[in-house]
Amino acid sequence: MNREYLRWYSQRLHRDMEMLVLGHAGAKVLVFPTREGRFFEYEQLGLVASLADKLQAGHLQLYCIEGLATESLYGFHRHPADRIRRHAALEDYILNEVLPLMAAKNPHDWTIVQHGCSLGAFQAASLVFRHPHLFRKLVAFSGRYDLTMKVESFGDLFDGYYDVGVYFHTPMHFLPGLGGDWRLDRLRDATSFSPSAMLILFSTTTGISVGCSRTRMSAISCMCGMVAPTVPAHGGRWQRFTSDAWGTFTANLELRSPPGHPTARSPRWSGGRG
Repeated sequence: MNREYLRWYSQRLHRDMEMLVLGHAGAKVLVFPTREGRFFEYEQLGLVASLADKLQAGHLQLYCIEGLATESLYGFHRHPADRIRRHAALEDYILNEVLPLMAAKNPHDWTIVQHGCSLGAFQAASLVFRHPHLFRKLVAFSGRYDLTMKVESFGDLFDGYYDVGVYFHTPMHFLPGLGGDWRLDRLRDATSFSPSAMLILFSTTTGISVGCSRTRMSAISCMCGMVAPTVPAHGGRWQRFTSDAWGTFTANLELRSPPGHPTARSPRWSGGRG
């Protein structure tokens, strides 16, 4: 199985960034680590091994990146405004450095898949819902999609601070306010698949989501005109669940781009990005 380690200096983040590329062809999967994980976490947890047959067969190619949790959303030594700005800078890095790299290395532009667990699920969902024209599929496990909302032992991550940046990077805040925005049209064109929870999809896509915030997010998906069926999960065992979910996921992958699927980036938010 092809395995590449990449490292370069990012002008947007002003630091070296590392990445693992696993597999040689197939659907491109952008993988976020969990809150305390790093770019090699997916491999360490054994999830790469569980997907080995799909990677070797050229069905999937993983791009495992750094999540920078302690520099951004969980960097409590910083003011909340600085943390959300750092999160936005990570998004710029992904849009302008990682995605072009993926396109250059892999010509299969008919699908790009977002994936994340825990905080990685939030990062994946935030990015996809903000830029649905760039991603055909989303897989998000056990995510909290509103970091300002107290959930069990988790408090408001920003300690009451709120600005336009928090709003536009929180799916459960900006999704209900899209109105006639072009993003909502993309999201409504989606197909959803969710094991033991809900998820929302976009742009002729399939999505999988498991975890907290699901009730409120499910309600928002209905408000936005998106369907979110559910199926049983596997008792929280990520390795088995991920392998089985990817089996279902890849079994339904189309081998061609849908008509009119865009490759160029659309305009940013008219009201600012934050």
